[in-house]
Amino acid sequence: MAGIYIHIPFCKQACHYCDFHFSTSLKYRDEMVQAILKEIRLQKNYLDNETIETIYFGGGTPSLLKAEEIDQIINTITGLHTVAANAEITLEANPDDLNQQAIQALRQTPVNRFSIGIQSFFDDDLQWMNRAHRSHEAEASVKRAQDAGFENITIDLIYGYPLLTDAKWQQNTAMAFALEVPHLSAYSLTVEPRTALASFIKNKKQPPVSDQQSADQFIMLMDAMQQQGFEHYEISNFSKPGQYSRHNTNYWRGVKYLGIGPSAHSFNGDTRQWNIPNNAKYLAGLATGLVPAETEILTEENRLNEYIMTSLRTMWGLDLNKLENIAAGTKHLLLKEAHLFFDKGWLFQNGGILTLTQSGKLYADHIAGELFF
Repeated sequence: MAGIYIHIPFCKQACHYCDFHFSTSLKYRDEMVQAILKEIRLQKNYLDNETIETIYFGGGTPSLLKAEEIDQIINTITGLHTVAANAEITLEANPDDLNQQAIQALRQTPVNRFSIGIQSFFDDDLQWMNRAHRSHEAEASVKRAQDAGFENITIDLIYGYPLLTDAKWQQNTAMAFALEVPHLSAYSLTVEPRTALASFIKNKKQPPVSDQQSADQFIMLMDAMQQQGFEHYEISNFSKPGQYSRHNTNYWRGVKYLGIGPSAHSFNGDTRQWNIPNNAKYLAGLATGLVPAETEILTEENRLNEYIMTSLRTMWGLDLNKLENIAAGTKHLLLKEAHLFFDKGWLFQNGGILTLTQSGKLYADHIAGELFF
């Protein structure tokens, strides 16, 4: 099994915190769709005839595409690959794009899952983030999708930013529960270099982000999700039992995937490939019949460290036998380093599986980094 990711590099406007690759100019949108179709054809052998279990439209804002364009991309994939009958096909969408007409049009495509970028149900927060939608559109978009028959919906929320009091954060999660979505992704606001937010903080136009606030609100989130019967199956992701994102879960479990579009990454077990993060250069490369990408052959150390980083983020944990399969003798070396985190109560061992405790999840990246080879 494998997955295909399609990066749609356009947005209506730039969120102040975002450092993903996108353009707010839609000038080359039609050319981009054609280039994406061409890359799908050029990359048809990358996954070595693996059955495609998931297709994921990310960005940017994939909901800026017409339903016919999304259908065309999916049809091109199905014409070149064996796609599972029950494939999960996700479209990231902004609430303001999911009007009645758009949802009805998407209902006629194979898309069967929405990832809706809500971020907050408060207008002042959305304005602070420079989001294109308002709170009433967030709630309405989810309900419209549900009324149209889309049951597999996830929403995104952000915590840990200066405007978000604990009371508002509690209200945001309560609204998510009221909407009865089966999946929630929640991210701590991080200040990335070269973003508007980083510039605002540097020039003292905005206060710095508080690590303590983020930690406190993460704990609030974990407690609330558990009370509502959600599984915390990955650091930033929660779902009702068995309703986790199959596409993203495959990333964390080392399944092969092909990334299409500017800045998209691919992985086939032995190599990692990444496309140029520049729309004009991507289009120029595809015009010559070549995919503008760089490739890295993964070393044993790369594969060990990647497995440590991704597996520890999940409820399934780090399997010491899988580590040993990558490189003999590594199990004992890792356990020797891990004892510090057992003593702190951050790591738990059950047989040959290591998982983070709730307090350990606050330090997931630090723990993984200390365990790297």
